[in-house]
Amino acid sequence: MPAVVFAPDRARRSPRPRVALVLGAGGVLGAAWMTGALVRLQELLPGPAAEVDLMVGTSAGSVLAAALRCHAPLTEITAWQRGNATGELSEAAVLAAQEGPLPPLPYPRLGSLPLARAALTLQVPPWVGASGWLPHGRGQHTALRSLVGALHLRHHQHRTEPQHWVDGRTWIAAMDYDTGRRVLFGQPGAPPATLTDAVVASCSIPGWYAPALIGGRRYVDGGIRSATSLGVLRGADVDEVYVLAPMASTEPDHPLRPDLRLERRLRQLLTRALIRQAKLLRAEGKHVTIMTPGASDLAVMGVNLMDGSRRQAVLEQSLRTSAGALARIGLQAEVA
Repeated sequence: MPAVVFAPDRARRSPRPRVALVLGAGGVLGAAWMTGALVRLQELLPGPAAEVDLMVGTSAGSVLAAALRCHAPLTEITAWQRGNATGELSEAAVLAAQEGPLPPLPYPRLGSLPLARAALTLQVPPWVGASGWLPHGRGQHTALRSLVGALHLRHHQHRTEPQHWVDGRTWIAAMDYDTGRRVLFGQPGAPPATLTDAVVASCSIPGWYAPALIGGRRYVDGGIRSATSLGVLRGADVDEVYVLAPMASTEPDHPLRPDLRLERRLRQLLTRALIRQAKLLRAEGKHVTIMTPGASDLAVMGVNLMDGSRRQAVLEQSLRTSAGALARIGLQAEVA
């Protein structure tokens, strides 16, 4: 697993650096990979991952962000990925085990006619507009709702989940499915939403899941706008940024299968965008550390990031490769 560090020319001096953790999109297997990386990354962070000053979660990353902010221990998150969930999370684990690696048959109509129209007139980026042409998904995120709801209720000791969740320190990225505009739930000024609804919105892949309805508007996967949403940290009051990006890869490999070669091309595009965003943050004086899957991780992940049968194998591989990647970061810091 490679790791890339973007250090500013002049690091800001602070007795206690303000830390941001960015958790990117990547499906079921991306979440498993990030869990392994988080276990190792915790050793490098100046404090508990759950207590960082700012956390940005997109799609799969939003699930982990919610779990961390609800103070689920990394041991419990790891057990979930291994299929060993207990207590309040056991019902969600059973529901998750029933979900297959392929989407249910979608409805025979466009997912978003307004967004499809906007694509024709170039009012939105091509990849954003293309999501509007996908059919309307049928998936309902039953397991995800059960998981996040149980975590939130347990942490806050509520009988029912609060209807207006805004903590200002946790931003959950989703996309308005009719305008293509990115929304950061949890950020001051964002539309009011429960934590569960925000995470479901961030994870609602167009064509696979039904859009999440919040305040009369439809929202879908935040990864459509950006695989990490790293760019939203421009101007943010943080000194150090740690990024886990399951859909990027700074270590190129050359698989022979045509489907994997196509997947690697997409990764290259996402990686370039990620590096551009990191350089812009570095220019502001922020220290950015990016971790992405390496060749050995990608070999275990395969091409379908929603294939839950590979989840435990991806987790175990990430636990092994992340340790080496972070050791190299430590060495770089000593040399610098």
